[in-house]
Amino acid sequence: MKSVSLPKLFQQFQLPQIIVLGFLLLLLGIGAIPGYFSGHWPWAHLPRVTHLNQLRNLRQTGLTLPGWQTIKQQIVPIGGHKWSLQQLQGDTAKPVVLLLFPQNGDKDQPQVEWMDVDGVMAWKTDSYRQLQFTVEPSSLTGVMSQIMPHTVEARFFRAWQQQPSLAQTFAVLQWYAWPGGGNPAPSQWFWLDQRAQWRRQRVPWVAVCLQIPIEPLGDIEASRSLAESLGKKIQATLMADTFKNVKK
Repeated sequence: MKSVSLPKLFQQFQLPQIIVLGFLLLLLGIGAIPGYFSGHWPWAHLPRVTHLNQLRNLRQTGLTLPGWQTIKQQIVPIGGHKWSLQQLQGDTAKPVVLLLFPQNGDKDQPQVEWMDVDGVMAWKTDSYRQLQFTVEPSSLTGVMSQIMPHTVEARFFRAWQQQPSLAQTFAVLQWYAWPGGGNPAPSQWFWLDQRAQWRRQRVPWVAVCLQIPIEPLGDIEASRSLAESLGKKIQATLMADTFKNVKK
């Protein structure tokens, strides 16, 4: 492999390209030097999450969903963090359970929330699949919002508890919700937040875990329609209330 000398390398560039490169380096130097001497680097301090108050209120109050009544709402410890737990009664034989873990600080990132829930529930899981739904403004009955359609990708699976006193099977729907949609993978939020930081903005998030009781070791496909309907209402309510006016 032949080495290329620096003069020959520069000969491969046209003069206009060299001028543009030099100009960009000059701009970079002008922007970096003041930060170097002052010790205040632009990227050293994260932009603030502007909706922390709304997120913290969500933990205290839970969500009010159209067509569903909150039987009970309380704060419960899961994995060393405080979650909102709601029992919701609708047109179902048994109440469904809604767990919410909102972002609590500027440096909070979604990480191991699903492992924390698995640990405290002490359940076994299987039948994992993806459930995708789109929140359409025209379908948001009872939710006053001007939001645009956004797609959420959630993970949908079966979970059951083995203790005789807690024997129950659930169809579980989980995702991280944010203003422009949602996904169960923390990495999806991370890259969105990185891009937002270039604009000196942030992407607030809420971990959502919906548990729908089903027959013992029953087929979760029978609950797919209900899970999708509730998922849409949860995401729409978050976008219309908790994430209201967040720039996307």
